Amino acid sequence: MITESCPSTRRFDRSTRMAATLPLAVLLTFGAAACATPAVEDIAPHAVATHDDPAFDHTFRHEFADVDGVRMHYVTGGSGSPVVLIHGWPQTWYGWWSIMPQLAEHHTVYAIDLPGLGDSTGSPTGYDKATLARYVHTLIANQLGVDDARVVGHDLGAAVAFQYAAQFPGDTVALGYLDLPLPGPAIDAATYRSMSWHIAFHSQERVPETVVGDDVREYLELFYPQVAYEGSSFGGTSDRSPFTQAEIDEYARTYGRPEVLAGGFELYRALDQDVSDTMEAVPTDVPTLLMTAEGQLEPVQATVAPRLTNIVRAVDVPNAGHWLVEENPEFVTDELLDFLAN
Repeated sequence: MITESCPSTRRFDRSTRMAATLPLAVLLTFGAAACATPAVEDIAPHAVATHDDPAFDHTFRHEFADVDGVRMHYVTGGSGSPVVLIHGWPQTWYGWWSIMPQLAEHHTVYAIDLPGLGDSTGSPTGYDKATLARYVHTLIANQLGVDDARVVGHDLGAAVAFQYAAQFPGDTVALGYLDLPLPGPAIDAATYRSMSWHIAFHSQERVPETVVGDDVREYLELFYPQVAYEGSSFGGTSDRSPFTQAEIDEYARTYGRPEVLAGGFELYRALDQDVSDTMEAVPTDVPTLLMTAEGQLEPVQATVAPRLTNIVRAVDVPNAGHWLVEENPEFVTDELLDFLAN
């Protein structure tokens, strides 16, 4: 983690710490030398989005761990019972950032970059969600010693979270499952690919990498509004994006690396294996919170209920499309805190 002590990132007047008798010229020269803003190229890539954020510096830190040939990046902070946050596509740990400070007031938060994605490096043995869940479990339970995790996943990360709970129920206290039809007995791989153009497109071998190429940022910027509230994927006409330009820059930074771009598409190419793994998974009675986009609760719940047998609360998020955290962070935070407290 990189921390700074420049006036622009602290809520006090630095001059109060200077001797009043110093000549003004010396004061200005010292201040300029000590507080020059570091150039972006001097900042560790994983810290670009957080290097000048006081809220991050006060609570969180970037960490890395070697897990079965993959160097996994995660962000952790806070205190209390552990909460593991798992992102989907096309996001990274940063997709949770807007709600992490509130969660950290009550919990120790671990927001991870999935193997091969974000600032995690190296190639996992597979991008099927059962395999990815084992990587996450090795990090969280075996290396960090957390055997009472509250695991929360969004999008394809929700399928990883499901597999974590299914494979390691003794290490999973609760499960948050956010906005993903679960590949499995209720919806096979062929049907899953037919649900949206992007699922079929991303599932093709080498095609999406070739088409997207060097235009990763443009592709993401066009994609995000489609599955946002009232976007075209929900039958609407809105082209509003819930993401800021800075957020898009951060996601483009990581997905702009060819190996990460390909890894993201591998999440979709693993759908056939995901269906098979879900069908083989033993139904889990880990207490579960289910949240979906507005109007999508019934169809999503129909796909997860056969394998998640203890859904203690199921709710769709008002005025939110697929990007639940970005589109209604207050609602999502309140629901998570209430669920995790109980």
